[in-house]
Order: sequence, then C-alpha cells, then structure tokens
Amino acid sequence: MEQKNLPGSIHANIQIGSEVTIVQKHHQRSGELTEGTVKRILTSSPNHHHGIKVMLETGEVGRVKEVIL
Repeated sequence: MEQKNLPGSIHANIQIGSEVTIVQKHHQRSGELTEGTVKRILTSSPNHHHGIKVMLETGEVGRVKEVIL
C-alpha cells in the first residue's frame, strides 16, 4: 500500500517531533531536500504557500515540503 505524506504548507500538519523534509534557503534553486525532526516551528500563520518554516533538531532551518507519516 502506498504511503501518503502530508503537505508542508499547512501549520496543523506539523508538530514538534514530526519527521519532515525541508528545503533550506540556499537550496531553493536546486530543490535539494533535507530530512529531519522538527525542533521548533517558526511560522505562526495557519498556512504558507511556500511551506511552514521550521528548525530541525540539527539546527537547520527551512520550509517544510512534506510531513513524513
């Protein structure tokens, strides 16, 4: 059965401890993704068309592309 991941543009899909893929600012052109666990949620609005900005436990900051289920 195929696994569905949640979009990263909706704040309600993301919680501290969620496994996510993000794109960091300096990788926006290439679209290179980084996978990790959410430490802090930096965007307060309920949604953002480019993705909710988070900080991973590694300290990397970027916009969520997908929440891994």
